[in-house]
Amino acid sequence: MNVDCEDYREALSARLDGEASPVAEERLEAHLAECAGCRSWQQRAIALNRTLRVRPAQPTPDLTAAVLRAAPARTGRGWRRIALAVVGGCQLVLGFAQLAGVGQDNLVAMAGHLFNESTAWNLAIGLGLLWTAWRPGAAAGTVPVLSAFVLVLTGFCVHDLVLGTATAGRVATHGLLVAGLIALVLVQRDQRPPRRTGSGTPEEPADPAGTASPSPQVRPGDLGPTAYRRTG
Repeated sequence: MNVDCEDYREALSARLDGEASPVAEERLEAHLAECAGCRSWQQRAIALNRTLRVRPAQPTPDLTAAVLRAAPARTGRGWRRIALAVVGGCQLVLGFAQLAGVGQDNLVAMAGHLFNESTAWNLAIGLGLLWTAWRPGAAAGTVPVLSAFVLVLTGFCVHDLVLGTATAGRVATHGLLVAGLIALVLVQRDQRPPRRTGSGTPEEPADPAGTASPSPQVRPGDLGPTAYRRTG
């Protein structure tokens, strides 16, 4: 074995360990092309390194049946969703009945109550937005409700403006609802988890300044970790 081979093999060992090589990369590759002994030593080192890193999985008992037996039995909770759907359907029927004119003869007598209903809606929406500002996690449940309300209200506003039963100033007061819905959607977007790359790690933000260090190039002979695990 050439005396210089010791230096080159030390460089090959450093390469396998991900350390800085004491020999320039060009010289190392040129030596490998000429020295069959070092090429053989590199192959044996790679095989040994892989043997140390990768080991057979230890056999474990199948605990599937035991886990399923220990799991709590599922209780019948479907009736809750059914009840919610029934109430929602009844609310729609009530709304369509009002659109069809059912009970219009009593509108004058109910004017005070209708004003109270409108006031209750405004107070409820204001309290809901304040609660979501304090507890942003509630935005996911508030957005669908306020979106549906703004959509239906927009249709009525257009209808009333065309017929002249509402003034532009009165309709403009509903702009607060639109602004609240936009803010609510933005808050909901902030609550979404960061997108993950194919490796399961959060996507790195862009680096417009170009200050991030480049990713190291993996050479054919290198062996990195076989798996990554997130801690914490």
